[in-house]
Amino acid sequence: MKYCYFHFFLVFLFCGFIFLDALSQEKITYTRSEAMIPMRDGVRLYTVIYSPRKISEPLPMLMVRTPYGSRNRAVSPDSAANTDALAAEGYIFITQDIRGRYESEGQFVMLRPNKYEPGEVDESTDTWDTIEWLLENIKNHNGRVGQMGVSYMGWTSLCSAANPHPAMKAVSEQATCSDMFLGDDFHHNGAFRLAYGFEYSYMTEAAKVNTFFPFDDYDQYTWFLNLGPLSNVNRLYFHDKIPTWNNYMQHPDYDDFWKSQSTLFYANVARIPILHVGGVWDQEDLFGPQLMYAKMEETDKNNYNYFCLGPWNHGMWTNADATSIGAYRMGSNTSAYFQQEIQKKWFDYWLKGKGDGRFPEAITFQTGNNRWQTFDSWPPSNAVKRALYLREGGKVSFDRPDAQDARAYDEYVSDPKKPVPYRSRPIETTYGPGSRWDTWLVEDQRFVEGRPDVLTWKSEVLTEDLTVTGTIVASLFASTSGSDADWVVKLIDVYPGQDSIRPAMGGYQLMIASEVLRARYRNSFEKPEPLIPEKVEEYTIDLHQVNHTFLMGHCIMVQVQSSWFPIIDMNPQQYVKSIYDAISDDYKKAVQRVFRNSAYPSCIVLPVMK
Repeated sequence: MKYCYFHFFLVFLFCGFIFLDALSQEKITYTRSEAMIPMRDGVRLYTVIYSPRKISEPLPMLMVRTPYGSRNRAVSPDSAANTDALAAEGYIFITQDIRGRYESEGQFVMLRPNKYEPGEVDESTDTWDTIEWLLENIKNHNGRVGQMGVSYMGWTSLCSAANPHPAMKAVSEQATCSDMFLGDDFHHNGAFRLAYGFEYSYMTEAAKVNTFFPFDDYDQYTWFLNLGPLSNVNRLYFHDKIPTWNNYMQHPDYDDFWKSQSTLFYANVARIPILHVGGVWDQEDLFGPQLMYAKMEETDKNNYNYFCLGPWNHGMWTNADATSIGAYRMGSNTSAYFQQEIQKKWFDYWLKGKGDGRFPEAITFQTGNNRWQTFDSWPPSNAVKRALYLREGGKVSFDRPDAQDARAYDEYVSDPKKPVPYRSRPIETTYGPGSRWDTWLVEDQRFVEGRPDVLTWKSEVLTEDLTVTGTIVASLFASTSGSDADWVVKLIDVYPGQDSIRPAMGGYQLMIASEVLRARYRNSFEKPEPLIPEKVEEYTIDLHQVNHTFLMGHCIMVQVQSSWFPIIDMNPQQYVKSIYDAISDDYKKAVQRVFRNSAYPSCIVLPVMK
């Protein structure tokens, strides 16, 4: 009998512990409130606040500041994939419309730069004023604030970190735009991102809420080709009413306007802990996180600066499931890993004091092999630069060409009336129904196979794996019969011709890295110069950072072309002071030559891991 009572007591005690543990793990639910928070100039910003209904300790606040509307986007944090891991243990979530957008008052200015001048307002002062209000009006906070966001919201996070409120303890800029002339949304190396720049400026400035341009042709390739010179946009459609489009037209070169917008000049120091997050196939802001991490790393004496690069397109790591992108399979749910093992641990440490704070300098996902890796420095110092040379017969080789023949080149005719499409047609609108915009960087490049205006070189079948980790740079020796040109370089992983498991991947041409350079800016982005017809010049093109393994049995391919339409506007190929003022007669055919001899050894410099 005593044994029975004792046994009953143990069972009761055990069940009690289970019950208490279940209570401690009970799902946290949130209450929603709204506020119009006043700024120092009297403008009020619409803000949505989610607070846990029950808390056992004061919690930090985590903020997102957006131009895309908080009322409908600020869904309950415990039902949003990107914040689910954070919400499970409790945060106070804040989402705010930036000034002039959706339900906030004031005037919207695209990428309003931090000015640090008395009486001026900008994104950093608006964040500062918001935090002051939150500290005074929100209950049960622990006095610590973090900020995060993707794309424009990543940029607002970067602005806040440049002039942080004392309560701001950590930020994560994710897919931030950085310098809109050197890279990201509006230009790449001075080449204008036509289709995206057109749609985005109209979307954000035609009205206070997102508004989409009413194209009358499903195929953007056809629509923009029929548009003709860029001066037709204001004459036929915008009528000088879209400020950002007007800025494109008025600032064709890298002048003080573009520099004033660039975070390189006002957010270039890690003043508080910052986690940069990017995707290797980000179709909008691939450059920003890489550029800003590198810039801040130059002066990071406090060890505040960290980097994450994943196998994603724009903001894909915020999804509930990221196991594939287009035809590429990642082998695991990479977004869940990021949200739980990287993002949550980052904010838990800096805002809650949980964990040991021993974060790797960089964590990247190695595509090809499909595995996460950590590094003490980024790019890794043990990568060896190896030049992959363009050779005769459409081949590439690590052996430098020894041919002395000045005729050792490949050539093509670039015709402005028949530009190379940047993805297979039809090219749907960026954010329209059925659009493949999100995945165009992983599209099978066989859609340009056979075009006479695309040059291709391919390696022999690899007999062992080749891993490249770090920055890829193209060194292109080329000439043109014109006086201006665009050079597009693509590095491609070619799959074996047969795949028994996934037949559709047989021969797949997966673009690993790519970039464009507008040749007039080969020496200076501030002072463009015409090319001398037929003169061979070297063009150095940064293809940005990857961590990729070309697997045994695959081939390495390099392609060069002079148009990428309409993501990049068509270069007239005859030098004009401003392409935005060009007329139809300025657009001319040009003969482009890419050289591959001992004097002019065009190559791709790969950071090969030992």
